[in-house]
Amino acid sequence: MVSLEHTVEVAAPAAAVFALVSDLTRMGEFSPENDGGEWLRGASGPALGAKFRGRNGKGRKTWTTTATVSEYDAPHRFAFEVTVGPVKVARWAYVLEETPGGCRVTERWTDRRNGLVRRLPTSSGVEDRVAFTDTSIRDTLSRLKTVAEAG
Repeated sequence: MVSLEHTVEVAAPAAAVFALVSDLTRMGEFSPENDGGEWLRGASGPALGAKFRGRNGKGRKTWTTTATVSEYDAPHRFAFEVTVGPVKVARWAYVLEETPGGCRVTERWTDRRNGLVRRLPTSSGVEDRVAFTDTSIRDTLSRLKTVAEAG
């Protein structure tokens, strides 16, 4: 199982940054691949066990995933498990820690695909998912920092 994480210091309150990372409608502002999403089955916002559909795109390729919130502790932890049908795809987590100047944000990704699925041709147009995700996390955190610090 492959896991990646990166951390950034943000000069903004943890509550404000947490509101950004847990707002599906804003994720497209930060992520190079995710275009946002919508809450499912009567959920209207993040909560433990809530499900949402994520919209993703890379070039001409587009796809959706289903995610279930597996951790929700505002304003400190927001994590979700991603699937496509019955296939486990990934776990994403945001961990926020208060600092004297604002907060520290860590974004974590765990590849939950089994070995066989990892070897199949990708439907996302990304051949090296680990390398792409490593860069994507850095880009997402950089954009998040810019937006959060702008207020």
